[in-house]
Amino acid sequence: MPFDTQGRAVIGVLVGMKTEAACLAPLGPAVRIACSGARVDLARARTLALVAGGAQALISFGIAGALQPGLLPGAVVLPRAVIVPGVGEVAVSALWHRRLAGRAEAGGLSVLSTVTVAGSDHAVDGASGKAELARVSGAVAVDMESHVVAEVAARHGLPFIVLRAIADPAERGIPGPALAGLGPDGETRPGAVMMRLLAEPSALPALLRLAQDSKAGLAALRRAVSVIGREGLLAP
Repeated sequence: MPFDTQGRAVIGVLVGMKTEAACLAPLGPAVRIACSGARVDLARARTLALVAGGAQALISFGIAGALQPGLLPGAVVLPRAVIVPGVGEVAVSALWHRRLAGRAEAGGLSVLSTVTVAGSDHAVDGASGKAELARVSGAVAVDMESHVVAEVAARHGLPFIVLRAIADPAERGIPGPALAGLGPDGETRPGAVMMRLLAEPSALPALLRLAQDSKAGLAALRRAVSVIGREGLLAP
C-alpha cells in the first residue's frame, strides 16, 4: 500500500475543474488529484488511473447543483450515499463519514450529512430538470463525478466519501456558455465562453449569476478543507 511521508495511505480525489483542485492545496502530496473536465468518460478513466496508481481511498470533491429549493450557494454537503444511475443508492464509508461530520461539527462548520446526492452523466437541464431529478432520486444535490467515484470504489473494494458545496441553486441551471468554457483537463477557456456568448448574448446574466454562485461554492470548499483538516480528510 502506498503511503505518504507521514505514513498515511494515499488518497485519490476526483474533481471536475482545476479551480476545485486548488481548494485541496493545504492537504499536500498525500492526495493525488484527477480532473474530469465534467466528462463522464474522462471521470471514469481518470478515477481508474488513480486506483491503478496506488490510491487506497477515493474522494469526490467539488461544487454541485442544488436539487432542493432553499439550498443556497455555499451550503456544504457531506452525503451518506450517492444515487448512481441504473444502480441506486451506494453508501459512502460510514467510519470516514462519521469522522468528517464530527470534525465539521467541532469546528463550527454546518454540513448536510444525512442526505444523498445524485450522479449524472450530463449537466441537468434547468429548474425543471432539477425538479424531476429531485422527485425520482430524493437527492438534495447533483454533480457529474460522485457516481463514477462510487462505482469505481465499489468495484475495487475501496472506501470513498463525497464532499461538495452548492453552487447553482435549484431554480437555476447551468448556461450553455459555461459548459463550453471547461476544457477536458478541468481548465477554464475564456475564449470559448466569449464565442458562445456572441451567439447567445441573452445568456450573459445567467453566466454572471453562475460565476457568483461558483465563487460562493469554492469559498465553502476551502473553508471545509480548513475546518475538517488533514487528519479528517486523509484518514479513511
